[in-house]
Amino acid sequence: MDLELRHLRVLCAIADSGSVGRAAAAIGASQPATSTQLRRIEHHLGAAVFDRTAAGVVPTTFGAEVLAAAREVLSRVDRLGRAAVPDGERPHRELRLATDCPALLPGTLARTRQLRPELRFALAPTRHPEPPPARNPEPPSVRAAEPPATPAPASTPAPEPPFDLALLLDHPGPGPRATPALAARAVATEPVFVALPAGHPLRHHTEPAPADLAGETWLLPAADGAPWPALFRAACEAAAFAPAGVRELPCGRREVLDLVAAGLGAALVPGSTAPVPGVAVKPLLGTPLWLRYVLLWRRATIGPGLADTLCGAAAAAYRELAAEAPHLHGWAGRTFRPPRT
Repeated sequence: MDLELRHLRVLCAIADSGSVGRAAAAIGASQPATSTQLRRIEHHLGAAVFDRTAAGVVPTTFGAEVLAAAREVLSRVDRLGRAAVPDGERPHRELRLATDCPALLPGTLARTRQLRPELRFALAPTRHPEPPPARNPEPPSVRAAEPPATPAPASTPAPEPPFDLALLLDHPGPGPRATPALAARAVATEPVFVALPAGHPLRHHTEPAPADLAGETWLLPAADGAPWPALFRAACEAAAFAPAGVRELPCGRREVLDLVAAGLGAALVPGSTAPVPGVAVKPLLGTPLWLRYVLLWRRATIGPGLADTLCGAAAAAYRELAAEAPHLHGWAGRTFRPPRT
């Protein structure tokens, strides 16, 4: 078969919804037909694009590369078919941007400005109410931006989100939740690793087990975007251990890694975390925890063409981060297996 644009759209629909069934409904096809088409695409590519889990599907390492390329191609095709000022946008238009992914933001904005130089960005607040103690909580900013479950009185309209565009970290689950006001798309999914002092007794272990780290003091960056307390609870539950100590610190990930380097504890970090002097970053045995980068945007403000551009820029920025993480490459080389043909 020849790979066509419709095949790329199918892959993006599956990635965005986190499920073949939901993707089929979104594109107006049956689930068996969509599953068959996915198998044919993966056979053509020679490797699996998605891993199948009980909660749905998540992109493989190879799949993340395929999806990033697919979004870039679709974005370019979309721009070819539009006028000089797509989506009815005005020159030098300003978008309110909220983010809790500081590592991903510079690359995303740089690539977006190359493609859409008329855009300007201003930081907007990201509201983070205290998440409930759930295994896979919804993204905090999505909950904050959604209309209330009970319709508001006619005199009290539902509040609009405080941003036009948001780049966030959350747990993988059934998929980022869109609303009538907000569209959502998963940009990348990656494993959570553990950061240990460079002289730690487990530094030579390829993949330490969570239970082997029960005696550590765990340092959680409360000012970082990822829901680390909820992730850590999930790790403890999955490994059936009670940690010796947990410290939630009012700082970001970089400051916590400095404390790890000083030998004051261990920390959970995204797999794409760059090497830090004095710190050994290791995959966890069985890869029990994952993070997802999610892009949210207001439907009334950002059209499909610009949304594809933004998602492609964020995916490219993530690839650049991942390229600088040798521990992520080593893990992917050990765990990735092409499908049998």
